[in-house]
Amino acid sequence: MRWPERLFKLRSSLLSRYLIIIISALLFIPVVIPLTLLVYGLAGGLLQEEAPKKYGIYSHIGGLETMWHEEAEGLLGQPPQAINARLQELSEAYPEATLFWVDNQGKTMLKLVPEGPEFTGPEETWEIPAQWSAAEAVDFMKMSTELDPLAIVAFIGDRAEAQQGFMVMQIPAAVRDEQQVQSLGLWYSIVLLLIFALFIAISWLFFIGIRRRLLRLQKAMSFTGGEGIPEAIITGKPDEIGRLEEAFNTMVTELHASRAREAEEEGLRKRLVADLSHDLRTPLTVIRSHLHVLGKEELSPRGQESLDLMDERIAALSVLIENLLSYNLLSSGRIRLNPERRDILRLLRESAAAWYPLWEKEGFDVDINLEGEPLYWTVDDSWFRRILDNLFQNIMRHARSGLYVGVSAEVREGHRVIVISDHGPGMENSSEFKGAGLGLSIVNLLIERMGLQWKTDSTELGTSILIFQPQDKNLN
Repeated sequence: MRWPERLFKLRSSLLSRYLIIIISALLFIPVVIPLTLLVYGLAGGLLQEEAPKKYGIYSHIGGLETMWHEEAEGLLGQPPQAINARLQELSEAYPEATLFWVDNQGKTMLKLVPEGPEFTGPEETWEIPAQWSAAEAVDFMKMSTELDPLAIVAFIGDRAEAQQGFMVMQIPAAVRDEQQVQSLGLWYSIVLLLIFALFIAISWLFFIGIRRRLLRLQKAMSFTGGEGIPEAIITGKPDEIGRLEEAFNTMVTELHASRAREAEEEGLRKRLVADLSHDLRTPLTVIRSHLHVLGKEELSPRGQESLDLMDERIAALSVLIENLLSYNLLSSGRIRLNPERRDILRLLRESAAAWYPLWEKEGFDVDINLEGEPLYWTVDDSWFRRILDNLFQNIMRHARSGLYVGVSAEVREGHRVIVISDHGPGMENSSEFKGAGLGLSIVNLLIERMGLQWKTDSTELGTSILIFQPQDKNLN
């Protein structure tokens, strides 16, 4: 196989597409996350560059804390005027911060607040009281890093033993980059979630597409057309399922072609049987007529025996041809039945009466029991007589050794049935005249077309054939 063909098959394979999804998932952590971190850093740098430069001095809280403690240490032993003056200077250096200091008695000595709506702070901003209690001062110092604005607290002299109070620098969130960092972190989390959701969606769509195509193929296999053959389907992508769909369509095409060939062969067979049946009847008739003429001549006992045997065999052959033609016509649907409501017991009596002389001639013990009320079935008169003739003919040919014919009407399993029985060797045992079984095949076809049913009970002691109409529930 050439490389272009291999690459095409690999590209159109479900396995290759699934491997791409798995590889993408494996690369998610070592590739996608560092990439997003890089984007995160670039975005953070851009946001910081876009922030006002005057806010840059507030971006490093650790440095501000160090500066504030150094300033507090430098004010050790200074009078209130000097402290006020230094805080005024620091307020000019940090105009966006709120500066105040409280003396040793808890009194707020100076409060320098920047102007502008961005420095008002939220509602929970700590109010600066004019007079501080010891509890308020301690609570404020403990919560200084959690307040908004952020509070940097230092004892004047940078130690509590100086007994000069404390001073505070409050930095609003508007001038710090924490809020920007939190906003960027939220967007980073959203991006990660979106990537995870995208991977899950792609996997789900991949497998739901495979499932949908397999269910469509299953449905096409389950539902068949009028001929009992599934219909072809539209093929999809040239992957494994696509090739399976193409194989399914090929199978459907071959089944249609095979069904057409079978129908054609069946038509040829039926025409051949019909032609042979017609062609054989004429010579058999001529042969039988000459045998009849020959029988009037004086023959030796052995010649007469041979003549009788030939006549019997030709008669059997005539019956076989008649059965073959009838079966061909019945199986092809070329014979139309005319069902009428008839008394079955009467038809049985008439048919048995026609066969009685032959049974008597052959030495059969005939047992006919057709008493009772009329039994009405919807049957075709002539073809029902054909059923009886075939069954009686089978007894004559295959159950001759039993020399018994039984014809009766009985009630079995809630149905009124007619029973035709013999004492022959049974259907499983061969007889001298055993043939292809066309007689019983014709019986089966006719019984089905008349809406009747039949059962056979055959042993080595004899055979009983039951014929009944399923909807007949009359037990009388």
